[in-house]
Amino acid sequence: MAKRVLIVDDAAFMRMLLKDIITKAGYEVAGEAANGVEAVEKYKELKPDVVTMDITMPEMDGITAIKKIKEIDPNAKIIVCSAMGQQAMVIEAIQAGAKDFIVKPFQHSRVVEALQKLS
Repeated sequence: MAKRVLIVDDAAFMRMLLKDIITKAGYEVAGEAANGVEAVEKYKELKPDVVTMDITMPEMDGITAIKKIKEIDPNAKIIVCSAMGQQAMVIEAIQAGAKDFIVKPFQHSRVVEALQKLS
């Protein structure tokens, strides 16, 4: 079972929310990143089992970060986190290599389901 999760979101509140759901579900939060640049660096450093990736972020967006992480590790398991109304971006993220997506505001059960699917 995948245990270590890297949380990527520019909003500290969203990271805190996800961290709470993920730890309560028995997973370990390997680290957090506030933008795509940090996400790529942390992925290299921490080698998490799963990444939750926000799409809209400063410095580097989630789709670009997914592509860069996939270059480093073609087997990377990435779950996209998007707000309602970002369907086109979600499709682009899936094409870039994301395995699943969850919609904000997060439903506890949906986050856990997405993690279990990739375990």
